[in-house]
Amino acid sequence: MTTETDLSVLEKRLGRRHARQRIGIEQDHEAQVFGQGLNFFHIENLALSHVLIRAVLMATGLYWRGLRNAAKVEIRHNPIPLPRLPPSFDGFTILQLSDLHVDISEAAMERVVGLLRDLRYDICVLTGDYRGKTYGPYEATLAGMARVRAALKGPIYGVLGNHDTICMLPGLEEMDIRMLLNESDAIVRGGQRIHLVGIDDAHFYRMDNIEKAAAGIPNDEFSILISHTPEIYRQAAHADFNLLLSGHTHGGQICLPGGIPVTLDSVLPRLMASGRWQHHDMIGYTSVGAGSSVVPVRFNCPPEITLHQLHVPR
Repeated sequence: MTTETDLSVLEKRLGRRHARQRIGIEQDHEAQVFGQGLNFFHIENLALSHVLIRAVLMATGLYWRGLRNAAKVEIRHNPIPLPRLPPSFDGFTILQLSDLHVDISEAAMERVVGLLRDLRYDICVLTGDYRGKTYGPYEATLAGMARVRAALKGPIYGVLGNHDTICMLPGLEEMDIRMLLNESDAIVRGGQRIHLVGIDDAHFYRMDNIEKAAAGIPNDEFSILISHTPEIYRQAAHADFNLLLSGHTHGGQICLPGGIPVTLDSVLPRLMASGRWQHHDMIGYTSVGAGSSVVPVRFNCPPEITLHQLHVPR
């Protein structure tokens, strides 16, 4: 339940229209299974889905293997040649954490915290879905995020996902995470700059506004968009973004051998469901995420944290 105090804080941070729209949509469609967002059906909101999937996996003897798989988070290295990258940013490294679902992915988060200790990077981006459920209390989520945040260093930016309530925003920003909700920030290095742009959830709440987020960025300057979902790839490419970093898909989470997703909670070409891809002149990367959703298992789709190394092509 959003209090008047919560609403006042959010209105000061986001503006009256954005805050009231987001809260209103959350209240209207909380835990909705059908008919909201880019997808008509939202399996994560169907209470029985958790029980049925777990029961099938238990019956086949696969559940415990999937549970172990979900805790084996890997470090994925992704060098990206970018022709328009300013020379001062050659070698610039971005750590991406996505789909942490911290309150239901405890073993995976322990692994993530351990991996983070020795990593070197220039900035970190968090591409949403910090909460396990799509509704209800979020105190455990903020506590879990605080543990992950303690292992991070340097500037940290984030966006919200379809599992995240706008009411988590003040708590996340109190951890010194710069949340970008249809906003941008300029990063300066060696007298040159790039622009980092973040949008609010485009999958379920449909509160993304790329035009507002990129307002004021010169067309000839390098820009990166962080979005929870890659489903806005067309809009991003035609808005002249050079790089799109996203998550949401979990790569399918439960996949056939060869990493073929059984299903994707997304409306996009399957080649964009995980890893690096390209649409027109824009490079994209879809993280399979570090946590798990619905049921904390993974098959043929190892969880990841990602180091993107930006390079000027030689």
